[in-house]
Amino acid sequence: AVCNSNPTPCKDPPDKLFTVHGLWPSNKNGPDPEKCKNIKMNSQKIGNMTAQLEIIWPNVLNRTDHVGFWEREWLKHGTCGYPTIKDDMHYLKTVIRMYITQKQNVSAILSRATIQPNGQNRSLVDIENAIRSGTNNMK
Repeated sequence: AVCNSNPTPCKDPPDKLFTVHGLWPSNKNGPDPEKCKNIKMNSQKIGNMTAQLEIIWPNVLNRTDHVGFWEREWLKHGTCGYPTIKDDMHYLKTVIRMYITQKQNVSAILSRATIQPNGQNRSLVDIENAIRSGTNNMK
């Protein structure tokens, strides 16, 4: 979806799994908060999370700059998650935990509902229903 909606198309073929689009706090009323604090990510600490993050949360627009992408996401969205999100590494670990441990793996959820990333158009309602069912109606 990101590749199709971006003015500069992706150079790589689309992944054969659904990946994380982002993790950001939301407000029940009003726009989602952005750029709450100017706290840079300590990318030196990412270490052994890199391999997992490159698979589940890749920079699909520039596959040579995953870390820069995660740094921008942290500054724009992650810094607004305090106190639930304690710091930059907790932000990245939360993405991994939600995708793997908590089974909020959208690729697997949609696959169980026979929705595959194969170029076939699906209705928004079908996708929403599959995700709601696969996450026990969590939001």
